[in-house]
Amino acid sequence: MSFMAMTLRLSTDDERLLAALAESEGVSKQEATLRAIREAAARRGHEARVRDLSVQARERYADVLDRLGR
Repeated sequence: MSFMAMTLRLSTDDERLLAALAESEGVSKQEATLRAIREAAARRGHEARVRDLSVQARERYADVLDRLGR
């Protein structure tokens, strides 16, 4: 695994939020940041999968949905 150094510039309010998040989870601010990034990415991936499956289901069951809507 390779690592890349990065500078993160936060407003005072965002830094306080990050510090509170890290403290509540019992981790460093770096770990809290990594977790937040990973959770956001996972959430977006899940939302995209749900959206795609919803489109497929609406197409597959369009006739049933039309009849139920009458």
